Amino acid sequence: MTSGHPVLSPVDIQRLSAVLDRSRALGFLGPGPVVVHIDLALDLVTTVSSLAPTTVLDLGSGGGVPGLVLALALPRVTFTLLDAAERRTRFLAEAVVDLDLGTRAVVRCERAEVAGRDPALRHHFDVVVARSFGPPATTAECAAPFLGPGGHLVVTEPPEDGSRWPADGVAQLGLRQVDVDRDPHHETNVAVLRAVEPCPERFPRRNGVPAKRPLFVSRET
Repeated sequence: MTSGHPVLSPVDIQRLSAVLDRSRALGFLGPGPVVVHIDLALDLVTTVSSLAPTTVLDLGSGGGVPGLVLALALPRVTFTLLDAAERRTRFLAEAVVDLDLGTRAVVRCERAEVAGRDPALRHHFDVVVARSFGPPATTAECAAPFLGPGGHLVVTEPPEDGSRWPADGVAQLGLRQVDVDRDPHHETNVAVLRAVEPCPERFPRRNGVPAKRPLFVSRET
């Protein structure tokens, strides 16, 4: 597969490929051709663009997908790349320089449960994106505190069907799942949840608790 997305030039694809090759060598990126990872991340551009954000947080940015790809593809948006691992954030900081993202991409090394209580970040973002961060309940609880009024959580989804985001479960966090337009030719499935109310102050809970004691159970088929 080669990238057919018009939002990035061949030079940009080449630069991203070099950065993500390094990410894979460090053990931060999964299997499969790097260009496929880029294509799947670029599938999110239409969805994220339709939400007209000015600030985006990549939750658990890890090896740089989708955060670095989206940051390069959306030059009018400011990104925060959040990850709890020092090695990964060192790589991300170097990648931001290599991709000439300047001050549009800020790297932060911190657990989401801690960062979500920082007044500088809480309720600050228009969009939070998440890829392979964790199960739905963990992702929702860690993401919701970052969203400003009317903000959106955009999560990459597995191909199988199922009620992964039960209405009563996500409502505890002030979220509601919504439908958005997406290109039917894209391969990446996404779920989009909107912040219809501010996330209650009691969330997120202490480090590790969202994963150990999930707020809800997804009803998957």
